[in-house]
Amino acid sequence: MLLPRIFAPARACLQPSSVTLLPSRVLDSVRAANGTTPTVLFFVRHASHQSQGRANGAKDGPGKRLGAKKSGGEYVIPGNIIFRQRGTAWYPGENCKMGRDHCIFATESGYVRYYRDPLKHPNRQYIGVVFEKDQTLPYPQNAARKRRLNMSPVVREIESSSLEGQAVVIGEGAGAETSVPETPSEKPLRNLVMGKGYAYREANWEIGRAAEKANVQVRKFIPGDRFTAWRRSAARIAANIEKRKLKNAGKKASKPKKKR
Repeated sequence: MLLPRIFAPARACLQPSSVTLLPSRVLDSVRAANGTTPTVLFFVRHASHQSQGRANGAKDGPGKRLGAKKSGGEYVIPGNIIFRQRGTAWYPGENCKMGRDHCIFATESGYVRYYRDPLKHPNRQYIGVVFEKDQTLPYPQNAARKRRLNMSPVVREIESSSLEGQAVVIGEGAGAETSVPETPSEKPLRNLVMGKGYAYREANWEIGRAAEKANVQVRKFIPGDRFTAWRRSAARIAANIEKRKLKNAGKKASKPKKKR
């Protein structure tokens, strides 16, 4: 008698006249239906799902194109990527920054420089940008540097024309002589106020009175009759429509009729 754990295909193979052998491990030994011939049952279990991917090299994807994108001395603009890397083999120097994937990009327009700075760190390699082609990095200690807007500090020379109406101090010690010019400045003083964009300008009401301050005579505005102006405009539009109709009627009358 067959056990309930034997599958239906196995039961179909167990006939008294034949013995079925399937190449696999032995699951069970049962007796045939007539009780005389012993039958050995072999069962094969195949894979239920197909295996996906390769066994070796399945994660070998395309290259990430790492390395230098701009060589030393090449001109770059803000946002240009200079070097792509994994980790910090290179560090951002003058006028450069590092992205979240460790890439180094320029923040100012200039020329690329690869350099070392022993005063900053003895073992690190830096990438920077200089504004002049003949400049080198690192800059000398306490040297003037260009920062924002590509500008560098310079010594301002005070001209004599800008000192009109101001007290001029001669000498450096206490009790130095002072001289005040007799002719004051002719330019009127302007009340400048700092606006949103950090720009100093006059108030709108002061700008509107510029003509009055300069003694410019402006013709006074006299409002007219709006209803009369509207009637004249409507009459002018109606007259133009009538002219257009007469012109089109004259064209039709002058055109000869086609003979059929």
